[in-house]
Amino acid sequence: MRPFDGRRVLLVVSGGIAAYKSVILLRALRAAGAEVEVLMTSAAERFVGPVTFEALSGRPVHTDLWTNPLAHIELGRKCDLAIVAPATADLLSAMAHGRADDLASATLLAAGCPVLACPAMNVRMWENPATCRNIALLTGDGIRLVGPAHGELAEGETGIGRMAEPEEIMVEAGRVLETDSVLTGRKVVVTAGPTREAIDPVRFIGNRSSGRMGFELAASAWRRGAEVVCIHGPVSVPPPHGPRTVEVEDAVSMLNALRDELEGTSVLCMAAAVSDFQVEQPSDEKIKKDELRGGSLALELASGPDLLLETAEQRAAAGVFTLGFALETTDGVSNATAKLERKSMNLVALNQAGAQDAGFEVETNRITLIDPSGAVEELPLLSKREVADRLLDRIEDRLRDGD
Repeated sequence: MRPFDGRRVLLVVSGGIAAYKSVILLRALRAAGAEVEVLMTSAAERFVGPVTFEALSGRPVHTDLWTNPLAHIELGRKCDLAIVAPATADLLSAMAHGRADDLASATLLAAGCPVLACPAMNVRMWENPATCRNIALLTGDGIRLVGPAHGELAEGETGIGRMAEPEEIMVEAGRVLETDSVLTGRKVVVTAGPTREAIDPVRFIGNRSSGRMGFELAASAWRRGAEVVCIHGPVSVPPPHGPRTVEVEDAVSMLNALRDELEGTSVLCMAAAVSDFQVEQPSDEKIKKDELRGGSLALELASGPDLLLETAEQRAAAGVFTLGFALETTDGVSNATAKLERKSMNLVALNQAGAQDAGFEVETNRITLIDPSGAVEELPLLSKREVADRLLDRIEDRLRDGD
C-alpha cells in the first residue's frame, strides 16, 4: 500500500508499558507492505518478548550491540525510515546527547534516514525541564515527533504522556515516506460530507454522504506534503489526522468557509454533497406533530447556494486547479461534462447514483474521470483511499504539465 510497499522501516522499541502498541504498529506496517527490522532495548524485553516481534516481522530481532558489531551501522544504512516507539525519556536523552552505549542509541546515532520519535512517559517526566531541553535539541536536529497524547497513563494518572496511537504514527510515517510530490508545500482545500438545511431546531434536510471520499482526498494530499484544509459538514466518521479541519452545518456556512480559505490555494477538491435545496422559512420552534392539519406538512423549498458557481471568479483569479464530483442517475458522461464546463472545473469525477458498491455510505467507489478536452477515464472499483490516490495522481500530472 502506498507509500509503504517495499520500503524498509526500522522499528526501535524501548522500555515502556506502551511497547504493546508497537506490536500493533508492526502489524500495520507489515500489512501496508513495509519490510520491518525490529530493534529492542533490554528494558523493552521486560514488557514484550522478542519472539512476538520476530513472529510478526518474519525477521530476527536485534537486541545486543556485540552480537553483530556492525549492526548499528547496517541497520540505519539500509532503512528508509526509523520509528522509535515508544521513545522513553531515557532513550530520548541518549539521542539528544549523542550517546552510543547500547544498540538502540548507537544505531540511531548512525542512521542516515529520517527518524520519527513517539514519546511515552509519565506527565511529570514529559514536563520536566530536562526533557523539554532534550526535545528542543532533537527537533532542532530534525527528529520528527509524533505525540505524546493526553489521556490516562499507566500509573493511574491523567495528563500528557501517552504514546500516539499506531494509526496516527502510520499517517505521519506515510508523510515522511511520500516524496517528490508537486503538492508538497502547496495549499489544498477539500470539502467533504453532507450539509444540513434546517426545517426546525431539531429536523433538517440532508443526504447520506459519510464524508469518506473527501476525507481520503484530504489525507492523501496531506501525506504528499500539502498544507491541507478540510471543510466538512456533519459526519459520523472521524476526520483524518494531519489536515486542519473546519466544521460547518449548512451550505451557506460551507460557502463562507470556502471563500475564506481560497486565498493562497493551489488545488480545490469539491467532494462535499452540498444540499441543493433550503427550506424557505424554517421554523424557530419545533413543529409539533399534533398541530399539523390533516397530518401533513408542506415545505416551501428554495435553491441553495452553488459553491462552484459562486466561487468561479475567485478561483479563476487565483488560478485554483479544481476537481469536482458529479452524482448522476442518467446520461452521466454528458451531464458531468456539462457541469465541468458550466462550473469552471479542471476535472470532474462522475459517480453513478444507486450503485451499491460506490458512492454514499460505503468504503469503495467507482468513478469516471473527465477533463475539459473530453478525455474520459474509467477507474475500476477501488477503495476510496485508492480512488483518492488516483485522483491526486491525475491532478499532479496536470500541475506538472502546467494546467
